[in-house]
Amino acid sequence: QVQLVESGGGLVQPGGSLRLSCVLSVSIFGLYDMNWYRQAPGKQRELVATITGRGTTRYTDTVQGRFTISRDNDKKTTYLQMNNLKPEDTAVYYCNGKRFGLDYWGQGTQVTVSS
Repeated sequence: QVQLVESGGGLVQPGGSLRLSCVLSVSIFGLYDMNWYRQAPGKQRELVATITGRGTTRYTDTVQGRFTISRDNDKKTTYLQMNNLKPEDTAVYYCNGKRFGLDYWGQGTQVTVSS
């Protein structure tokens, strides 16, 4: 049974930082592209960041320069470091692992940015 577990969400003031973690328990983690999505109330789910098995990264424009996605293949873990958080970053953040037809999703973790 494959497990994808994410953690690290919480309440933070504007300008603060959070680090999300996502563990994907598969045999060869390095074969999977890892993604972070987010969804705010009343809005569509948005792709925030992607990191391939080789380490190539991509970000949506609104988080470029503030967020950093990374991975540790030995630990089968992907991270999303979020700096200089803004109220508009408030959302449920979902970790996703994808390889061909395989598509795994985390349970979601709430990130709230508010003073």
